[in-house]
Formats: sequence, structure tokens, C-alpha cells
Amino acid sequence: MSVLRVPETVKSNKGFLRRVTAATALGEGLDGYDLGAISVVLPLIAHELGLSALTIGLIGASTLIGIFIGSPIVGYLTDRFGRKRLFTLDVIAFVVLGLAQLVVANAWELLAVRLLLGVAIGAEYAIGAAMMAELSPSKGRGSRLSYLQVCWYAGFLLAVVLAYVLTSAGVPWRWILATSAVPAVLTLVLRYGLPESPRWLMSRDRVEEARRIVNQYLGGEAYFTAEDLAGESVRPGHFRELFSAELRTRTSFACIFWACLVAPYFAIFTFAPLVFASLHISDQRAGTIAANGVAALGALAGMLLIERVGRRRLLISSFWITAIALFVIGGWSGAPSLVVVVCFAVFSLFNAASGDLTGVYPSEIFPSELRASGVGLAAAASRIGAAAGTFLLPVGISHIGVGPSVLIGGAVCVVGALVSHLWAPETTGLSLTRTSQFEAVKPTAPVGAAPQAST
Repeated sequence: MSVLRVPETVKSNKGFLRRVTAATALGEGLDGYDLGAISVVLPLIAHELGLSALTIGLIGASTLIGIFIGSPIVGYLTDRFGRKRLFTLDVIAFVVLGLAQLVVANAWELLAVRLLLGVAIGAEYAIGAAMMAELSPSKGRGSRLSYLQVCWYAGFLLAVVLAYVLTSAGVPWRWILATSAVPAVLTLVLRYGLPESPRWLMSRDRVEEARRIVNQYLGGEAYFTAEDLAGESVRPGHFRELFSAELRTRTSFACIFWACLVAPYFAIFTFAPLVFASLHISDQRAGTIAANGVAALGALAGMLLIERVGRRRLLISSFWITAIALFVIGGWSGAPSLVVVVCFAVFSLFNAASGDLTGVYPSEIFPSELRASGVGLAAAASRIGAAAGTFLLPVGISHIGVGPSVLIGGAVCVVGALVSHLWAPETTGLSLTRTSQFEAVKPTAPVGAAPQAST
């Protein structure tokens, strides 16, 4: 099938695009911030509240479980009722729930609040990625969507550093967790007054409203034509269509590759101090901060490379590299500390670089009437692996040791590589109308090859 690339001459309102990117990326950063903070203060919570290993695992995984619940439900609601309203309501929930952590009195209250925070984070995945994709021109869309993941890692790293500083200063863990309300308020201010997605409006046959938004913010008729907004379906989607013969391959791809990316990451970094102690790395704080700093650099590198290298090549090559790194760590029991540190750095760098694609691929391969539902389902599926890894890692280390546990993480990366080789499309430079068409996502080209332009 021949595909048309979007002309690079269409101009959009750069100030508006910067605001949308910031408003969406900060929402993604809230997720990283929340998980980074809990990874540091969880030992303090366990000591103060006298928690069992089971309760520690539940609290550590509670946000991920909440994401599993929130992503598909809110994704469905976002496709049905629009992006704009839920985009604002969700960040209000972040503020309220962040502050609620100040008043939790026991483990079960904390677990309930963090489950609800997970629902809000899951909603953010479904809403934010769809909103960002649909308000971005094809040229540079991958970089803008990758910026969501850059902010996730930046938020995680900021929370880890700040939490270590505050715990050293004797600040209670409740106050540390509640600091997530501060960036949530800033995100709320940025989101106030943003318009509805014109692609969602087109999918509801509200053509004139969509044209007004395109004319005001996105470049007018030239943008409308170049991005093929007229090609949008004008019927509401149904959630069950994600499992139809036409869509089930890309639904499976989005769910599996995302799960395989995040499962080893969450397992290792949520319990990073425990992992580093098991590997006899003495300065656990420095190791945790350094590993997350490398991950943030990897996400930034992925953002800079994605339009040059292409989505498919970046994903497949990164999966194989991270698998090799984890196999070395897990299989070489007497490895020098330097080798372990280097392999962890390699894993962090390439896992984060390919992790940018969790904000890109699901947003590109589903049609507008099902985009938020598809992203939400993929995010929920990924959190099955992430929650399982987070919950089971302490058990694995105590029963089979850290080496075999890390080897399992490497095997997960191999599964991701094989699935991506079979199903990952190349969507670089194509309009969302084209990337969401079934024929356009068949990976018939060699690994890393981009579709050829035609006239």
C-alpha cells in the first residue's frame, strides 16, 4: 500500500503546541513523581506502621493496580464524552488525592488512597496521550509524544532525589508523598481553557467545531487537508471492536510490548535499594539516583532519535540490548561491581529510550473513535506485568535469589523483542488517519525501514 507523507510546510501555532505538550507531559510526570516518592519512603512506612511483607507488596503495587482499573474505564469514557472535560477533571483528582496522603492513619487508608491515585494515573495515560497525539502535526509528533515519557523519568528522578533529601532532614513520609499536589496544581493551571480535540469532534461528525479549532490553533485549512482530518470516521467506536479481526493484532501488540518494557523496570526500580543491597553495592542511594538519572538521559535520547531512527528499529534493538544486559547481571554471579553497574546503566538507558514508544505507538495505531480506549487497555495490560513484578520481586529474591529473578526480567525482554519483530509497524511521518488504517500498520518492510512516500 502506498502512503502519503504529510508536507513539512504546514505551520501550526507553536505557542499552542508548547502549551499542550507541557500540560500533557506534566501529567505524565505526576505518575513518575508519585512512584518515585513511594519507592524511597516505603521502608519508612513499613517501619512506622509495622507492615508485613504482604502489606508492603500491596502498597508498593497499589498504584499500578489502580492504573489497571482506571485506564480502560476512563479511556472508554474519554472516547465517548470527549478529551477536554476529563483532561481537567483528572488533574483535579491528583491534587485532592495527593493532599489526602497527609491524613492517612493506617496501612489500609494509605492503600485506598494510593489505589485511587492509580486510577487517576491510569486515566492520565488514556486521556493525555490521545490528546497530545490528536493535537500534534505529523512532523515531530513522535518527539512530542516521547516528551511524555521524558517527563515521567524526570518526575521519578526528581521525586527520588527530593525524597532522599527530605528523609535525611527528618520530614515525615506523609508530607513527602503529599508534595505531589504541587506539580498537579501547576498542571491544572496549564490545562485550563484548552480546546477539544478536533479529531474527536470529527469522529462525532461535528465538522464545523473541528474546523474552528483547527483554524484558531493548528494552521487552518492547509493543516486540515495535510493531516487528512476529513478522512476520520464519523461513527462512535465500541470497546469490543478492539478485539475484532481488524484490530486485535495491533491491540495485542500494544498490550504486550508495553508490558514487556515496564515489568522489569518497575520490578527493579521500585525496590532498587533491595536489589542493590543484594548485589553488594554499598551506596544504595547513590546507585538508585544514578540509575534513574541514566534512565532520564535514555528517555531524552529516545526523544531525539525517534524521528531519525524510526519507531520500529528503536523498539526492537532496545529490547535485545536490555535482555543481554539483564542476562549478564543475572547469569554472572561473581561479576565485578563495575560490570554490574555498567549493565544496569545499559539496561536503564535503552529501556528508557524504547519506553518513549509507550506514549507513541498506542496513540498512533488506533482510530480516533477508539484511541483513548486502546491506549487505556494497553496501559492496563502493561500494569499487570508491572504490578506482578513489583509484588513478586521481594518474594523472588528471598526464595530463588536475585540472579534468577533478574534472568526472568531478561526473558521478558526477549518476549518483547519477538512480538515487536512480528507486529511493530513503522508509522514515522504519517498522519494519524493513515497510521490507524489496518493496511498502514502491517510490518512488511525490513526492520527499521520507513514507509516510502508516494505521489
